[in-house]
Amino acid sequence: MSTIKTVCVYCGSGPGTNPHFTEGAEAFGKALAENNIRLVYGGGSLGLMGSVATSVLDHGGTVTGIIPEFLRKRENALTRVQEMIVTPDMHERKRLMFERSDAFVALPGGLGTLEELVEQLTWKQLGRHAKPVLLANIDNFWEPLFSLLSHMRQTEFIRAGLSVDILKADRVEDILPKLKAAAAQIAETEKQLAPEVARKL
Repeated sequence: MSTIKTVCVYCGSGPGTNPHFTEGAEAFGKALAENNIRLVYGGGSLGLMGSVATSVLDHGGTVTGIIPEFLRKRENALTRVQEMIVTPDMHERKRLMFERSDAFVALPGGLGTLEELVEQLTWKQLGRHAKPVLLANIDNFWEPLFSLLSHMRQTEFIRAGLSVDILKADRVEDILPKLKAAAAQIAETEKQLAPEVARKL
């Protein structure tokens, strides 16, 4: 049985057009701090990334930022975090984010958010890990992706036996309960990234 001590959050380095996105990021950051769960995220201070991390810190929580050297200035690395890890490239960043997290949450975001999310889903589909992956569907942001996944199943590009359990929360207050319930079903050994995958990153 696994527990949630750290959560990796993927989200946009911009705020988006809907104020509910920022409100959701701030509310989730507060929830993480109040539940004594460490945030692992991309290290920036801008957009939703900055909102969730700042909220964790403002409510007495702990944050690990992991950022590639080339993005330190572009995403204005958040200096307040308790731990900031600077990596040589994106691959090392993603590997460390995986290793240091018990679960993954995708808030609204752009291509970078989508790329990181889909990589975790792919690894999970291939049986490389069993950590919970949840989409925070704030104001139905992720509905187009759910529709695409449904289309992939219907056209049998996601075949029977290769389905992935993707958690979905329409309300921020449902995120942690869903993650904890899913994690309770996972053996600690199943959370680890397969060694051959880790070596290639």
